[in-house]
Amino acid sequence: MPDVRIGLGYDVHAFAEGRALVLGGITITHERGLAGHSDADVLVHALMDAILGAMREGDIGLHFPDTDPAYAGISSIELLRRVAGLMAERGWRLLDADTVLVLQRPRISAHREMMRQAMAEALGVNTDRVGVKATTTEGLGLTGREEGVAASAVVLLERV
Repeated sequence: MPDVRIGLGYDVHAFAEGRALVLGGITITHERGLAGHSDADVLVHALMDAILGAMREGDIGLHFPDTDPAYAGISSIELLRRVAGLMAERGWRLLDADTVLVLQRPRISAHREMMRQAMAEALGVNTDRVGVKATTTEGLGLTGREEGVAASAVVLLERV
């Protein structure tokens, strides 16, 4: 039987004035970005946590603490590349990743393929191994009130 593991990641960031909105490794035109120590790419953060969880390597806070000035404003796609490097170093490969953004606005459909491409490239896999979906909460909760964005991710890794 192959050595496979599932990882689950989840993240939430509040909207903030004066910041670019970066989701899935791309910048999207919007009146507000997300608050965070890095570029606050909530989707990539959830994906990194899913991968790190599947490897039993902790979470992004352990690897890239928000108390470390080295990570201030850093691109989350760069951090994803580092997680991909750790994955290879530890003898794992990504079989599949599926992600979900939860937000009212902006609409994601026009950006979906670019997000998939950016994350797949950072992971060194084909785009067909990375899924991106988006949903609203129909006005309910923090995402429905447009206070922030939530994201979740699930991955399947295989020991090579």
